[in-house]
Amino acid sequence: MGPYEEGLGRVGIQGTNGAKAKGQMAAHAGSSAVRLRAGAVAIVRRLQAEGFKAYWVGGCVRDVLLGRSPGDFDIATSAVPSEIERIFPVVIPVGRAFGVMLVRQADDEFEVATFRAESDYTDGRHPSRVSFGDATADALRRDFTINGLFYDPVKEKLHDWVGGEADLGARLVRTIGVPEERFQEDHLRLLRAVRLAAQLNFEIEAGTFEALRKLAQSLRGISAERIRDELKRVFRPPHAARGLDLLRDSGLLAVVLPELAATITCEQSPDFHPEGTVYQHIRLMLSKMSESADEMLPWAVLLHDVAKPVTATTDDRTGSIHFYTHEKVGAEMAEAILERLKFPRKDIEAVVQAVRCHMQFKDTLEMRKSTIRRILMRPTFPLELELHYLDCVSSHGRLDAYAHLLEEARELERKPEILPPLISGTDLISLGMRPGPAIGALLEEIREKQLQEELKTSQEALEWAKSRIGG
Repeated sequence: MGPYEEGLGRVGIQGTNGAKAKGQMAAHAGSSAVRLRAGAVAIVRRLQAEGFKAYWVGGCVRDVLLGRSPGDFDIATSAVPSEIERIFPVVIPVGRAFGVMLVRQADDEFEVATFRAESDYTDGRHPSRVSFGDATADALRRDFTINGLFYDPVKEKLHDWVGGEADLGARLVRTIGVPEERFQEDHLRLLRAVRLAAQLNFEIEAGTFEALRKLAQSLRGISAERIRDELKRVFRPPHAARGLDLLRDSGLLAVVLPELAATITCEQSPDFHPEGTVYQHIRLMLSKMSESADEMLPWAVLLHDVAKPVTATTDDRTGSIHFYTHEKVGAEMAEAILERLKFPRKDIEAVVQAVRCHMQFKDTLEMRKSTIRRILMRPTFPLELELHYLDCVSSHGRLDAYAHLLEEARELERKPEILPPLISGTDLISLGMRPGPAIGALLEEIREKQLQEELKTSQEALEWAKSRIGG
């Protein structure tokens, strides 16, 4: 499938291999899930055969009960690390001091942890004391009731010592024990509560939510990398819009992304943005993202208008609201925000490019073909195009520029000869030019004519270059 076919499909042009590819991916995912589950059952069965207690625990139990396919299986056992190493041939001691081991089965790895109790959280992140205990104590140390369920896949028996089954039925995220205590132990749980509620479309229990709001500022002590990883999951489609709302309502948005919190009250001219404030515009865009979207698209959406609050001006005569240069200022702000969150450089550059150029697309109907083709050949064009589409359908609704870009992309894919330059600086030197800036300028002229299809072959380009050099 070509790089633009998903977009082309949106305006009625279908790729030929899409259904087949999706079917193959679904079949592969299905076989992987079956193998993963079988491996998790085998580990529990083996531990029990050796005389130890062993259960599936945490998110995998929650997902199985909700009819979802777990991405991984965690196992809790009464076996201590040395016994786990004796029983299984391939064991990686990733957290021996905490009783956490990785057991490899075929191509999969499973976290197998000894039942433990934890205490003395002095840094709001890690326990100072860990002691091995029983299954009940292990359940009580966990974060949320729906993550505190234990399941024996051999006997097919659920163990619920924390009320998690009832909260699953009520679709509630609730801490185990006193909410403030759970959040004080590990401040990252504040974001996890929001992420879980968004992912599962659950509500956050009233007492838990009150504590979350009260302790929101505690997140400032958590590392940027851990906050980034949770936010990436919060803003994953299809639950990104709800995740944004929960961050706003809990007060966490003002802590982790204060620049975005400023958009909540930033008004826009209804002629172009009938949906309302900048925040409402961003929220609507998030709600329309495809689940197969580029992983950085949520961040391009979140940050494309982040500078509107600081660039807003109102026309005294008409009352119209303007945001001059917001794309330029927004690119600078986006870079600072993503650097603060420790995103990889390539991801930062992609989002910054999309933010900086997002206003460019509205003018493509009047652009020269060569200018459009330069846009199409940017590595970030697919990301930019999806951002433009969401921007349009979440505001004025006009898709004429979008459709035009898709048609130009189709045409360019049919003409691969346009992509590589026709000649190089070496060719110009062979014609008698001396190395220097003039070569670059002439190559740029030739490239422009190539993209306009005024020059179509290397020979034509050489002949035209000769005429210029000779002139």
